[in-house]
Amino acid sequence: MVHVIRTIDLRGQTLSAREISAALPRPEVSVQDATTIVEPVLTDVRGRGAAALRDLAEKFDGVRPVRLRVPRDELAAALNSLDPALRDALEESIARVRQVHRAQAPQDFTVELAPGAQVRQRWIPVRRVGLYVPGGLAVYPSSVVMNVVAAQAAGVPSLAVTSPPQANNGGLSHPTILAACAILGVDEVYAVGGAQAIAMFAYGAAGETDLDGETLCEPVDVITGPGNVYVAAAKRIVSSTVGIDSEAGPTEIAVLADGSANADFVASDLISQAEHDPNAASVLVTDDESLAAAVLAAVERRAATTLNAERVAQALAGPQSAIVLVDSVDVGQRVVDAYGAEHLEIHTRDAAQRAEQITNAGAIFVGPYSPVSLGDYMAGSNHVLPTGGVSRYSSGLGVHSYMRAVQVIEYDQGALEAIGPKIETFAAAERLPAHGEAIAARLRPVP
Repeated sequence: MVHVIRTIDLRGQTLSAREISAALPRPEVSVQDATTIVEPVLTDVRGRGAAALRDLAEKFDGVRPVRLRVPRDELAAALNSLDPALRDALEESIARVRQVHRAQAPQDFTVELAPGAQVRQRWIPVRRVGLYVPGGLAVYPSSVVMNVVAAQAAGVPSLAVTSPPQANNGGLSHPTILAACAILGVDEVYAVGGAQAIAMFAYGAAGETDLDGETLCEPVDVITGPGNVYVAAAKRIVSSTVGIDSEAGPTEIAVLADGSANADFVASDLISQAEHDPNAASVLVTDDESLAAAVLAAVERRAATTLNAERVAQALAGPQSAIVLVDSVDVGQRVVDAYGAEHLEIHTRDAAQRAEQITNAGAIFVGPYSPVSLGDYMAGSNHVLPTGGVSRYSSGLGVHSYMRAVQVIEYDQGALEAIGPKIETFAAAERLPAHGEAIAARLRPVP
């Protein structure tokens, strides 16, 4: 039987947003502490390239890959051996995710400020991206879908995927990962995991043998994809060199529920996220003590028989998980907004209306038939989402993650003459006379 999830009782208190946030559960995982561990790894890969990657794979993954870049025939073989039912599921997921992400593409625009005065904005995809797919406690072909489809929808011309080598797959990445890449048409795939994979993407890596040629991997412009705390720490370090999506931490679910909620549904969803990782967070916020008791009983019953029972028990009993009791659903809404969950489910009588009022969440799942598991695979939304409360200022992965806006300014002589004197006044106020003189040179040229 799973250890009891702790209860945090906020009833009868008037708390500020800061006090609510301080009272809520969080995992005891420090990215800052992990940076001291991964810094030597990044330095090693930057200096020794493929040789370091092989040594680090042997140390951390228990296998020394012969080929760090997966050969194309291995990708094809993985696809040929893929279970047809799983292939069908992957293709359906790809189709749904592609449809949503095509609609995300930002639009160029042109603003005519005056006759002859024009500002245009162009959205341009980055040149090259590195997509990280975890492969530790579980296998995530769904993460291949989420990363690759968003980058393809953005029009990125060069994509590379990496996932940890598997000792039982000859030092290659998991065959399901390879098959997903093949379905999506990605042929640049690496059997490299952890912080060393982030270093490979950020700095590039030279091959030390003729197996890989002179250059194993060219550096990328943006790195995306979830990983453990060491991957997050590596992304933090390299973020001054390349773009990153976020420092994704352990997965988390918050459920806002009232007395109308189905306790078995809620319990199954809390367990579904707990099975990811012993540090995964499962949080129920409710104003109904009877529902809380029913959910707890259902969790104990279900968790004892699930495949990953030990991992689930650790996650649910950890400091990051809790049942939070509140005075009302309105207060509960304030609580989940303060928490800013990666995944927020709303199981209330007015779930659709509540969803429109929430401001802080990576993704919001409305009503009893929109579980997080739907978003993980088939909803069409992206499941790479901000964790640790950063949803208050950060978005989930999407087309925008791989694009940048460039403004194009075009004024003719008449348009500049019309606004020039005001520019000169501005420049004088800021004590930057050369700025004004650049205008004057055009308005009042010296013979």
